[in-house]
Amino acid sequence: MTEFSILRDSTEWQKDFERRLRASYTAAGLGAAAAERMLDDVRVGIGDWTVAEITDAGTRAGYVAVVVADDDGTRAGRIGDLRVDTPHAGQGHEQAARDWAERWCAERGASRLDIRLTEPAGELFEGYSVRGQLRMRRVGSPSEPDDGVTARPMTPAEYPRWLASEKASYADDIVRAGALSPEQAVRKSDRDFAELLPEGLATPDNTFLVLEAAGEQIGTGWLKHGHLPGVTYGYSLHIEEEHRGKGHGRAAMAAGEQATLAVGDSALMFAVWGGNRVAMNLYTSVGYQVMEENRYTDLPRSGA
Repeated sequence: MTEFSILRDSTEWQKDFERRLRASYTAAGLGAAAAERMLDDVRVGIGDWTVAEITDAGTRAGYVAVVVADDDGTRAGRIGDLRVDTPHAGQGHEQAARDWAERWCAERGASRLDIRLTEPAGELFEGYSVRGQLRMRRVGSPSEPDDGVTARPMTPAEYPRWLASEKASYADDIVRAGALSPEQAVRKSDRDFAELLPEGLATPDNTFLVLEAAGEQIGTGWLKHGHLPGVTYGYSLHIEEEHRGKGHGRAAMAAGEQATLAVGDSALMFAVWGGNRVAMNLYTSVGYQVMEENRYTDLPRSGA
């Protein structure tokens, strides 16, 4: 029988959790310093997590960690960790821990439950919707661009229109992923862009690109260099709708990789919202692996 006991001292669990998470980041291609920076972000809220030991007939079988907090006006739960030790795997403890986490969060007012996965979801979370993915590729040399596609810096005159379009697109992606309502998504978009680009086009360590073919603009790009040590983060590489289906997406990726190498970074990372299958398929086709996947379900779960 699977039982759960809240830990008063979670020190040993945290050491094991950080070891496992660090190993997953380095296996995905992050350098040691970049992996540690990712862990720093996780540690910021880890003190608020409730950690339960999973036991079977008095023997420890694993851990499950949960937390409930406000997320843009929505009470949301999160499974921070769910780990069943190998000798106890496949005996139903995983499902029992997932169900316990769902009940625990729902009892504390959560209407949604999120989980960050660093391994394939398998059957345990296949009923959860994909909220987004973090993809990354180490860039030894950039992908070959399409003939005739060039990239140039964005001009101050082009920036306001680009900014308005990016903010609207970002809000739409959030809604499509099921993360927030349209009104909440607009507020989040305004807040995030103000924080990320306080000096607009002149914000340091950012590259803004305009992609052209045959003298016509076909897309834009926005990259943040040094997002992690040695890692550039691609906030956006966008091809205009009328120019899609012509292989220009690969050209945009190549432009981003060239800009990454130009500043001395060696890896390029992207986040993609759930529901954006076109972007996911593009990233897969050019070798960007899933480093993290965020999934969610509404609470209470129907049929649970």
